[in-house]
Amino acid sequence: MRICIIPARGGSKRIPRKNIKEFRGKPVIAYSILAAIDSGLFDKIMVSTEDKQIAKIATQFGAEVPFFRSTVNSNDYSGTGDVMFEVISEYARENIFFDQACCIYATAPLIRKERLKEAFDLFLNGNFDVVFPAGRYGSSIFRSYQADSNGMVFMNFPEYEISRTQDLPEAYFDAGQFYWFYPEKLINLENKNIFGNIKGAVLLDEHEVQDIDQPWDWEIAELKYSYIQSKYV
Repeated sequence: MRICIIPARGGSKRIPRKNIKEFRGKPVIAYSILAAIDSGLFDKIMVSTEDKQIAKIATQFGAEVPFFRSTVNSNDYSGTGDVMFEVISEYARENIFFDQACCIYATAPLIRKERLKEAFDLFLNGNFDVVFPAGRYGSSIFRSYQADSNGMVFMNFPEYEISRTQDLPEAYFDAGQFYWFYPEKLINLENKNIFGNIKGAVLLDEHEVQDIDQPWDWEIAELKYSYIQSKYV
């Protein structure tokens, strides 16, 4: 069996009620749920939340909320791995086990079912503990700086100070959309926030990636969503 787990805590400081805030006419969590449904990859699609309103909206869009998240995993300090561990353990108590699992974040409106499938194929056919989407840094991190309180800057990688940008390796970051992982390996890890040591990634185009941490990020994500709709739909 295969499960999709969508973590959606009720509390959000920078963007209040972020997980169910309206995004282009639908609660933002709906995009994650519908992408999971449309992919046809999952036997179960569940939302992990402690919030009754989020649970109601999740079920309206086709997910299930078979149990509520514990208090200890509903604070600002619980990590994604803690939530995944709790969900997998809860199902195991009911003698329900999964061969593969995918964590999809609730605020990932740019997610596409094609990317879910691409990552799943890589996950199944490669020797990976976890596979996730990654974006490319627009500027080379090897030419990046730190700054102190006086405005003085220091290169993070001074050995590359005179290197040409085109000669530097590409660098990528976790796009923060989803993670394919093996529940059995998660259960056996001492640090539950780590999905595994052998990591693989599918590389996304710049318009498919957007962190949503501040109000202006939301507006940029909406613009990128409109572009994706015009390009792929």
